[in-house]
Amino acid sequence: MTTSSATRDGTGIIRWDPLLEQYRQPLRDRYNYSRTVLQRFASTGGLTGQISQGHHYFGLNRGTLYDKPGVWYREWAPAALQLRLIGDFNHWNRFGNPLVRDNFGIWSLFLPDDEFGEKLVHGSLLKVHVVGEDSTTMDRIPAYARRVVQEARAGTQFVAQYWLPAQPYRWRHESPVPPAGQGLRVYEAHVGMASEQGRVATYNEFADNILPRIKRLGYNAVQLMAIQEHPYYGSFGYHVSNFYAPSSRFGTPEDLKRLIDAAHGLGLLVLLDLVHSHSVRNTHEGLNLFDGSDYQYFHAGPRGHHIAWDSKLFDYSKYEVLRFLLSNCRYWLEEFRFDGLRFDGVTSMLYLDHGLGRSFTRYDDYFGGNVDRDALAYLQLANELVHQLNPRTITVAEDVSGMVGLARPVAEGGIGFDYRLAMGVPDYWIKLLKERKDEQWNLGEIFSTLLNRRYGEKHIGYAESHDQALVGDKTLAFWLMDKEMYWNMNKVSRSVVIDRGVALHKLIRLITFSLAGDGYLNFMGNEFGHPEWIDFPREGNGYSYHYCRRQWSLADNPFLRYEGLQAFDVAMEKLDEQFHVLTDPLIQQLWVHEENKQLVYRRGPLVFAFNFHPSRSFSDWRIPVPDATDYRLILTSDAAEFSGPNLVKPGMIFPWQNIPQGKTGQSLQVYVPSRTAIVLAPIKRL
Repeated sequence: MTTSSATRDGTGIIRWDPLLEQYRQPLRDRYNYSRTVLQRFASTGGLTGQISQGHHYFGLNRGTLYDKPGVWYREWAPAALQLRLIGDFNHWNRFGNPLVRDNFGIWSLFLPDDEFGEKLVHGSLLKVHVVGEDSTTMDRIPAYARRVVQEARAGTQFVAQYWLPAQPYRWRHESPVPPAGQGLRVYEAHVGMASEQGRVATYNEFADNILPRIKRLGYNAVQLMAIQEHPYYGSFGYHVSNFYAPSSRFGTPEDLKRLIDAAHGLGLLVLLDLVHSHSVRNTHEGLNLFDGSDYQYFHAGPRGHHIAWDSKLFDYSKYEVLRFLLSNCRYWLEEFRFDGLRFDGVTSMLYLDHGLGRSFTRYDDYFGGNVDRDALAYLQLANELVHQLNPRTITVAEDVSGMVGLARPVAEGGIGFDYRLAMGVPDYWIKLLKERKDEQWNLGEIFSTLLNRRYGEKHIGYAESHDQALVGDKTLAFWLMDKEMYWNMNKVSRSVVIDRGVALHKLIRLITFSLAGDGYLNFMGNEFGHPEWIDFPREGNGYSYHYCRRQWSLADNPFLRYEGLQAFDVAMEKLDEQFHVLTDPLIQQLWVHEENKQLVYRRGPLVFAFNFHPSRSFSDWRIPVPDATDYRLILTSDAAEFSGPNLVKPGMIFPWQNIPQGKTGQSLQVYVPSRTAIVLAPIKRL
């Protein structure tokens, strides 16, 4: 089969995975279905036409009527009997400004400047009064609202604001172009909990205080959580109510633009954690029952309710739902200049049972009646759209199922993401820490597990993310050291628990960084082993912010071991900066000895040697190396600057010996203390 024929029928991904040959027809079917959906938009400009420009039509937008300037308000509400715009501009009069319905269920109202120009102004509070088909009424927030606030003047309820600053934000920096060859190194962050004080932090504070820290740490991208407006802070931003509104808890839309602009000035890409997998079921703040029906944006009946998340599920077969979501992708990229989108909950979208309780051990699980073909087509179209708008846009999928072709181009029959998260890796580490002592770990199993990913698809590896930091779970650091962290993390105290925990924390992160993917992700604070979980203010903790913050001072304190863990993370990121480790496809196991807990492998030009043994150090350990050249020690986890015992001399040069070891024709002799890893770089011989 030629590449050109494969791109026409959606079976090109078979060349990456021959086991898909028996699914050739299902692959054709899912590709052809997305082309059928795409054809619906052909007469209105295709993907970059009307279907992705809903935000310029719906909601409140400047425009004209019979050459008179003013503001248009439009809303899709096909089952409603009447819509009326209300707000402080008309003293919340529920009968003064009715909208008119067209044949498609779209309601509209024009407010001319000569009548409303001094009443409807920047910052005006707004809602829409909806009369449902059963004559029930409710004041709702416009679906395309770009600014939603919890306003005292509205009885502390959430309410829309007409947002049109006199001076639009003036961008100072272009989006950065990552250096060629480097991998994507993502710093996952939550703006609100980025302060050391127990309160909600702001976009401006994050821009001024946290972005420079991320830059110093060596990451080249920041992924922002909880940006889309959500009524319950403790949802971590995953129960979205207002999809076009940046969370007002952290500041204004212009403040968010300043944050992104500042990140670009530092050379950092900015990714948005985008939630299109479900919506909060609230009616006062969200989309649920907006026009009085349960089938407007969401599936009707039980199919429209996510039993595990207690939220509403979009009906991706509807034209206006596709317009709402595709326009949302475009809005965040163009209005706020995000560089990429991390799609949350992709597994839940792809399967009718949302993947709940399913192990996904057979290829049959990725095809057939359990796959939501409309959701799959939406994800294909969303990826095509954002890459048409800007080929450099980065898309990342959060999928635990291993859906085939998820991170292959749509033209090949894939779903079009650039990366998929290696979600099995952190789950594996937690399971290992829960169930086995480290002296019982099987290194061959660890090596193969970290490499267990779909060939030809880029993955972002990580040892832990925000999921492992939430209350009810534990971070790696807390699994390793628990309450000892509160008493013995100073550099003077001697604690067997802390010594072990600090050493293994570095080894786990280094082996994950170097093996688990083509990119790397870290949740803020985990790089230095933040000692506390995340517990958002709620009734159960007396609405306390004590555990909803980050104690940066721990990592900056030269007397604490947190500083060493952070310094090790910095050194780890530099491996990719200098040697392009993450993007190098060459990975080769060179040596494994289970009894001695020894593991040696190469990633690109570098050799990684791990001694996981809890008590034995190995002097004159003969390790195989791939190249007949001397090697220089460029990183050792036991260095004093990394809160280690400092037994290995930094910068040592190890001469190669023409003595075969393992499967190579040459070897080195090295010293590696217990629970230590070293990284060696070849010195080219003339």
